[in-house]
Amino acid sequence: MEIILPGDVSYIINKLEEAGYEAYAVGGCIRDTLLGRKPLDWDITTSAKPSFVKSCFKRTVDTGIKHGTVTVMISDTGYEVTTYRIDGEYEDGRHPGSVEFTSNLHLDLARRDFTVNAMAYNNKNGLIDIFGGFKDLKDNIIRCVGNPGDRFSEDALRMLRAVRFSGQLGFQIEENTRQAIKDNASSLKKISAERIRTELSKLLVSKNPGKIREAYSTGMTKVFLPELDKMMVTSQHNHHHLYTAGEHSILSVEIMGSFFGVGHLSCIPVEVLKKAEVLKKGIGKKQQLMLCLAMLLHDVAKPETMVIDENGTGHFYGHPQEGEKMAEKILKRLSFDNDTVSIVKRLIKYHDYRIVPSSRAVRRAVSKVGKDIMEMLFLVQYADILAQNPETFDEKFKNLDSVIEKYNKIIEEEAPLCIKDLDINGNDLVNAGIEPGPEIGRILRGLLDIVLEDPSKNKKDTLYAYAAELRQVTVTGKIL
Repeated sequence: MEIILPGDVSYIINKLEEAGYEAYAVGGCIRDTLLGRKPLDWDITTSAKPSFVKSCFKRTVDTGIKHGTVTVMISDTGYEVTTYRIDGEYEDGRHPGSVEFTSNLHLDLARRDFTVNAMAYNNKNGLIDIFGGFKDLKDNIIRCVGNPGDRFSEDALRMLRAVRFSGQLGFQIEENTRQAIKDNASSLKKISAERIRTELSKLLVSKNPGKIREAYSTGMTKVFLPELDKMMVTSQHNHHHLYTAGEHSILSVEIMGSFFGVGHLSCIPVEVLKKAEVLKKGIGKKQQLMLCLAMLLHDVAKPETMVIDENGTGHFYGHPQEGEKMAEKILKRLSFDNDTVSIVKRLIKYHDYRIVPSSRAVRRAVSKVGKDIMEMLFLVQYADILAQNPETFDEKFKNLDSVIEKYNKIIEEEAPLCIKDLDINGNDLVNAGIEPGPEIGRILRGLLDIVLEDPSKNKKDTLYAYAAELRQVTVTGKIL
């Protein structure tokens, strides 16, 4: 089997071989190449010690010298070159306390997590596949190298990585590996929030984000996202819903993924996919993750807010507002950045905001929600609807479609939607004789309220006249 290695990778391998050492491209780059995917980076393993690797190339960086890793720089690209090693005792459930260098490739591959990541290749010896990784690739299987209990006791994060790879590749987790995850799930508490966040994020934007069900069924979410466990057993007792709050939320994440072309669900009408295609223009990878997080957590407060009426119907009064608070705590607990926390919170707060399809109401909604997230909110609402009872789709789609039509017209007409869109500003009011201070803000908000009702009034002279009236009202104390 022949793999075409990039020129830089062949150069590094050849140079080490010419010096009498072994060297191979290894791990994920070989896996992805065999799957017909373009590797994000190329890693190299070698029998040469780090000191020799450093002496062999002009530019290197000691990225992990303690564990045998040197980054070789060629032009502006870095390639991690790691000496064959045997890991010592894992003292923290994540990193080996020590490593022992070896000249045996077999021993180096034996320490790796999954068979599909334990293959090596060079042009001289071809594919080195000691643990059956190529067969597991063909069979769509995620299987640990050797004893799965040993692999997970060495590094507990590997359990969540198994689910993440399952999501990214569309593979099934081999049964012994899956059982070992169930047996060791509680040890995930040893792993930092940052590491868990990274794996969760990659899973949510993968082509199979629904694999998070595996994290739930194996007991991992009980450690890092116990709120999901509650949602998974919360039946909604409402004709709008067919699923538990958790299953509804996971399905909505899968639907959001389909909007971004990383999967396709038959429940999504073609016309909705076309509308989503328009809405997602300009939305980048980071915003895509925000949308998936919003879908996962948009009903997180339903277990806390559910009440059953005398007819046996479930109601969730205030769950968007309570969900906003809970989501903030969850996202901060998982060390997401402030921008992500802020936007996901807002999307959850307004996910159930049913806007009346009139120009006036839509202008007010955009002013309230924020123009910066309106297209994202529309995607959230489409995904939310599609994860509900199909019998309720028609009316909800009709209303949402009408709102979006009004919104597009408002944007096209450049209607004023926030204070900075007014044809008058705070300096103008000060120059007109109003003292700087809180009154300026109150008057500007009053002027915005006027132009949201009637955008044609957004003219400087008209606004000055209204400002004078608002000033009089403020001074007399009728409204403050």
